[in-house]
Amino acid sequence: MSSTEAAKSHSDMFNGNKNIPMPLIGLLIAISLMGLYGVFNIMTKGHAASLGTTKTVPWGLLISTYVFFVVSSTGLCLISSMGHVFKIEKYEVIGKRAIVLAILTILCGFGVIATEIGHPIRMAIYNVISPNLFSAIWWMGTLYGIYLMCIIAEFYFLMTHNHKGGYYAGLAGFIAGISAHSNLGAVFGFLEARPFWHGPYLPIYFILSALISGCALVIIIFNVAYKGEANMPAKAKEALLGIAKIFGLLLGIIIFFDIWKVLTSVYGAPPEKYQTVMAMISGPLSVNFWFFEILLGMLIPFCIILATKGRSIKAALVASCSAVVGIFFMRYDLVVAGQLFPMREATAGSRVQGVVEGLAVYTPSASEITIVAGAIVLCAGLYLAAERFLNLTED
Repeated sequence: MSSTEAAKSHSDMFNGNKNIPMPLIGLLIAISLMGLYGVFNIMTKGHAASLGTTKTVPWGLLISTYVFFVVSSTGLCLISSMGHVFKIEKYEVIGKRAIVLAILTILCGFGVIATEIGHPIRMAIYNVISPNLFSAIWWMGTLYGIYLMCIIAEFYFLMTHNHKGGYYAGLAGFIAGISAHSNLGAVFGFLEARPFWHGPYLPIYFILSALISGCALVIIIFNVAYKGEANMPAKAKEALLGIAKIFGLLLGIIIFFDIWKVLTSVYGAPPEKYQTVMAMISGPLSVNFWFFEILLGMLIPFCIILATKGRSIKAALVASCSAVVGIFFMRYDLVVAGQLFPMREATAGSRVQGVVEGLAVYTPSASEITIVAGAIVLCAGLYLAAERFLNLTED
């Protein structure tokens, strides 16, 4: 490449979408500062006084939101790989936008979980100097670190039109993403003491739900970028219609996954697993489960795609927005429900709710809610900034 071509390529890299209003970006980033309230509370008052978690329910909203972000990131990476990794030409148009949002979502996920960890910097240091190869959580941190480096490299190569570099970085990101995400499912699935989570179901379920999240977010960001279907180029419309059909298929599959998960947890009333599922069906998580997870997260999107046969981008946008909201609550239900039924009876002075008190109680604190809301709004603001200042259109 000549110096003139290199200069033009560099200039094009920052030729973003000027239709994205700067005041909106500034407003979102300003609103995201609400998260500092929760961070300040944690730093000054400590976790015990700031979070709603207890010894009985040690994983709460911050963990479920971390899972939501990294699931979204992995899904975006997997969906984008159909174009520049697996060379399905019509999906190449989604590459840059999907990858930049994948980077932002995983960074926001890391930010959220850093507030939940007592000493995040110490954790990063000891992850390197004192690895535990038998720990699923060590593998989770390591694999997601590798995954992040791969997708950053992939994005750089895509922005500089280095297709060979983009292919190899994308392939590495695909492998690292699948490995990291299935391992995230194993963090839960390896816990034999928690029957609701234990087993091979969650690693597979996490990959499937990641693909659904990726499809939904791709449909949303393309509608945001072009302000609706009317302004989309033909290639973008073709790609989104294909994504909509894949989205509907995956929704149908996950509905059957959930049906069998519930049936196997209820049939024969297996200890602890039965009580956990009943907490979702008719207990404290029933509104989350039936309205958000089942209705908004699965049935409404699936019925919309089925009714339109995946031929309407506007309908797919409505289905995607509904699914993303439902998937957020799906992550919350999964994390919290698995801890509500105590593993042992309470002992005097332990402050642990035991089976004699029934199901444990968990309510997110104001600190948790502001951190999560701030992270979500910040992610949206940063994506719009990337859309405005970077050329994310595939030529």
